[in-house]
Amino acid sequence: MEKYLNSELKIEERVEDLLSKMTLGEKLSQMLYNNESIERLNIPEYNWWNEGLHGVARAGVATVFPQAIGLAATFDEVFIKSVADAISEEGRAKYNEYIGINDRGIYKGLTYWSPNINIFRDPRWGRGHETYGEDPYLTSRMGIAFIKGLQGDDPKYRKLDATIKHFAVHSGPEGKRHEFDVNIGIKQMKETYLYAFRECIKQADVSAVMGAYNRVNGEPCCGSKTLLQDILRDEWGFKGYVVSDCGAICDFHLHHKITENAAYSSAMAVNNGCDLNCGDAFKYLSAAVAMEIIPEENIDKAVSRLLTAKFRLGMFDEKEKVPYSSIDSKVIDCEAFRNLALKAAKKSMVLLKNKNSILPLDKCIKTIAVIGPNVDSKDVLLGNYNGTPSKYVTLLEGIRNKVSEKTRVIYAEGCDLTTREVGAWQADLIPEAVIAAKKADVVILGLGLSPRIEGEEGDAFNSEASGDRVSLKLPGRQEELIKKVAETGTPIIFVLLNGSAIELIDVETYASGILEAWYPGEEGGNAIAETIFGSHNPSGRLPVSFVKSIDDLPPFEDYSMYERTYRFSSKECLYPFGYGLSYNKFEYSSLIFESKELKVGEDLKLSVQVENLRGQVGDEIVEIYLKDLEASTIVPNHKLVAFISVPFQPYEKKIIEFFIAASHMAVVKEDGKLLIEPGNFNIYVGGSQPDVVSRRLTESNIVEDKFVLLGEAKEIKY
Repeated sequence: MEKYLNSELKIEERVEDLLSKMTLGEKLSQMLYNNESIERLNIPEYNWWNEGLHGVARAGVATVFPQAIGLAATFDEVFIKSVADAISEEGRAKYNEYIGINDRGIYKGLTYWSPNINIFRDPRWGRGHETYGEDPYLTSRMGIAFIKGLQGDDPKYRKLDATIKHFAVHSGPEGKRHEFDVNIGIKQMKETYLYAFRECIKQADVSAVMGAYNRVNGEPCCGSKTLLQDILRDEWGFKGYVVSDCGAICDFHLHHKITENAAYSSAMAVNNGCDLNCGDAFKYLSAAVAMEIIPEENIDKAVSRLLTAKFRLGMFDEKEKVPYSSIDSKVIDCEAFRNLALKAAKKSMVLLKNKNSILPLDKCIKTIAVIGPNVDSKDVLLGNYNGTPSKYVTLLEGIRNKVSEKTRVIYAEGCDLTTREVGAWQADLIPEAVIAAKKADVVILGLGLSPRIEGEEGDAFNSEASGDRVSLKLPGRQEELIKKVAETGTPIIFVLLNGSAIELIDVETYASGILEAWYPGEEGGNAIAETIFGSHNPSGRLPVSFVKSIDDLPPFEDYSMYERTYRFSSKECLYPFGYGLSYNKFEYSSLIFESKELKVGEDLKLSVQVENLRGQVGDEIVEIYLKDLEASTIVPNHKLVAFISVPFQPYEKKIIEFFIAASHMAVVKEDGKLLIEPGNFNIYVGGSQPDVVSRRLTESNIVEDKFVLLGEAKEIKY
């Protein structure tokens, strides 16, 4: 037996042996995402490209969970890990099935290019709904949980490979991503844009990193010595492999104009640490070697990392040796995972408004009008980078499933999602909606956006800006529809189906209730209906801020965090990050520190009592924010440092304990150094941020207190 086929040996030995047997041409063939087979070495063809943001994507039938922004709204990292574990079960099952018929094509492998942990710094970015929102800490915790669920916990074999993307400082504009240069200081890079990447590498041992299209401070991300070598490998100690975004290497010479041709672009990428090319630029690596602009030693490093990944996934070993080889197709689209998708959708629901406790509705209500362009849409359930559900439940169908047999449900589309004017040969649909509203006891208005409007360049074909948004208002005639329906006097519930913040300041007063449902997945309609009619008590929180106006935002192309997100903005939001209502009311009390005086570098331990004051079962998201009161540099207004989803029975009290790591007390200096400084800090604990708007909207208390760090300032490694 060849040494590299011996599963009893260490992976390092096997990789070294296999690499020694490969010619230069064979090595280079393994650096393209669509690997050719090398029959003499028993290396089958392999396609590295798979997607799984919220379910196995583009590979046929699979369970479709809420889009990533909806998963973030659960504020529940334990639950997110269970969702990712389900995705990995289906991913392995599909791989096992496909290799059984020798199908090794695209989207059928084990290397998943998920999750997207970029910071959703501006609501105009079309791909923001693929992320976990605007906060670095929330993003890191969701990302870590998702990665662990995908990769599994076997000490030897990976279930799937997770890939964190897009490294780094990448969040629009989509139309300029192939040429855009982000100029940003190291302080803001480490404070915001790099934080989640570092945490996912340090705490989840993620397999891979995908480079971004853009440049950062003049260097293209997929060939950046600063990002890929100095920070990723030297500073953070990343041992995995780096893959380029698709076509990004050719951008070096075609759009960034920093190299002469594909040979020079490929050499630059590999010399600085990019191992795998999504695209065809690496076909020119042989020319780069001949031109002596890349040493074969660097080719060997890249191929070694890629082979290591394949060995860890068990691709060279007998089925009986790999614990995941026995997962079969019974798990795909199974009832258990459909129930999990329903639970995920319910946990992602964020109740934004509930005037006079109009919600929950009585399911025996006499007549209900379900109106709007999104109430019977499949698109708004699935988001993007999605799989194909074997069955799905729209908002309209979910309402019909939930109400009593005697309830009359009237449906009216109301208007097209994007069309602003009625054509000469088209009927105006708003009058039909008005008639329906007049007949009803309550109106459910299904409004919002769609993956046709917001998404990746080229995918969101109804976008006015290559997938990004020019306006934050409801598109088309939706605002007109709202106002006409409101004139009937029938109470209105908005259900928002969207992936990013919407400017609602002109219309929110027309609604008695507002429910943010995101792109909720295959069971979205049932989840919405269960929330509206009270069999589910909403607990979701906003992972992004809903600004009052687009005028409150800095220019889209400005990557400075000044006046961005809840952490640095001085402007009041309509609905803030971390906000969400419940049918219960919770009271916080008895905030107790193990010690209010700590030495610089010590961790903080505290507890708080939380009581459910009402007679309903429900979860509460307990959020902790920290404010440095004496920092020597600019710091956030306050920042999230802990959160937990806690189940409560009616009128139940619980003591919740928290551990706040000393690293959360550090500041990032202008030179990028991380310092823990002595001084006073504020801690805030409640069901929301401690800002004025959240306190007013929730009408709930937040407990707060101070603690002090004593001693000399201490630098810690980032």
